[in-house]
Amino acid sequence: MSEAMTTDLYEVTMALSYVREGMTAPATFDLYVRDLPPERGFLVAAGLEPALDFLSGFRVEPEDVAAYAAAMGRPYEDLEPLLGLGFDGEVRAVPEGRLVLAGEPLLELTAPLPQAQLVETYLLGQLSHQTTIASKAARCAVAAEGRPVVDFSLRRTHGPWAGLQSARLAAMTGFTATSNVAAAAAYGIEATGTMAHSYIEAFPDEETAFRAFARTHPGPVTFLVDTYDTATGVATAARVLRELGSGPLGAIRLDSGDLGEEAVRAREILDAAGLPEVRIVASGGLDEYAIEELIHSGAPIDVYAVGTRMGVSADAASLDTAYKLVAYDGRPVMKLSSAKATAPGGKQVWRRPGFADVIGERDELPPHGGAPLLETVMREGVRTGAPDTLDRARRRFGTDLAGLPPHARRIRRPAPPRPATSAGLARLAGQVRRRIEVRLAAGAEAGGRQAA
Repeated sequence: MSEAMTTDLYEVTMALSYVREGMTAPATFDLYVRDLPPERGFLVAAGLEPALDFLSGFRVEPEDVAAYAAAMGRPYEDLEPLLGLGFDGEVRAVPEGRLVLAGEPLLELTAPLPQAQLVETYLLGQLSHQTTIASKAARCAVAAEGRPVVDFSLRRTHGPWAGLQSARLAAMTGFTATSNVAAAAAYGIEATGTMAHSYIEAFPDEETAFRAFARTHPGPVTFLVDTYDTATGVATAARVLRELGSGPLGAIRLDSGDLGEEAVRAREILDAAGLPEVRIVASGGLDEYAIEELIHSGAPIDVYAVGTRMGVSADAASLDTAYKLVAYDGRPVMKLSSAKATAPGGKQVWRRPGFADVIGERDELPPHGGAPLLETVMREGVRTGAPDTLDRARRRFGTDLAGLPPHARRIRRPAPPRPATSAGLARLAGQVRRRIEVRLAAGAEAGGRQAA
């Protein structure tokens, strides 16, 4: 199935109408998040790379036209004006890994109106999902305060492709490894994993299971110790680890119960056995809130394995993203809807120290100390450079996070910075608003005269 079919039906109906009406002049759309979810002090821009891949290869083929026609219950010939439609526009976007705030365009696209309309659904889906997951993963890494965090999300994400994305986004935002073999191979991420409780249950007892595992996997091993009784499991693991002799001794993993209390007890058993270097890995229902509580309680946990709640962003599973027309054929446009008004015209976001961001007109002079967030990444449907890399996105994230105010980094009750609107953009918005209001008033007056 062609990716050109990955669209909402109303995108097709609008694009067809535009083509038939000859409305093919350049249109500019902004893709942004209206408001941050509760308990979010920032977002991490993500999803741009697959979006650019999609745009680079976008073309409406005969099978796409046939699918559009079938969906609308119309003959093929009615939809044939869309045949051959590709993407030859410009894209300006915030590079992956950068931190963004509410109202700031993640992406701004300019292309002939039918093209710009037909790609909306795919772009929203990619950037919305990936920015959601990247932001959640970032908070988990922040909560860990430098301790290793690893990705265990694959089995609970909303499908294998979502799991692949989650592993990459977690690596972008501070996770050190993933259980996802495909992601490790695709993105050069360290793979990690231990054993399941079923492995222990398949053997007559824990000690037999641990010894068998160590024979198959020489070197550092991690034993899952809570299948039956955690304290007994830790003591058994300690005995086997001590007998393994020289070299790195590995770790134990706790996956249930009160992880803080179990970690304290496990540390005591391991230390008493002369194994202070054996690490404790914790998993099972973890997220940034649980990690923060465990660290603040002093739990002696060395590695946090985070799965479901990161992979689906359990507490904020979606973003209030929008893809809105801001200019058509050289004319700035805007919505006046209550609580959903938009700002007209092409834009630039200027980042100043302390995240004192300013959203301004595209060609407006930057404020003092401001650096642009939006970069031109595609012209005439072609990337302006080589595909981005995970390492570069990771470095951007680290740099931005270091400059984020502490009140926005907080896990609980963060206070996100609020971007300002430049004088030029405010002036343009006022002009467009007045133009629309004059037109509405004239229309109402004309309607009144007709009614009379």
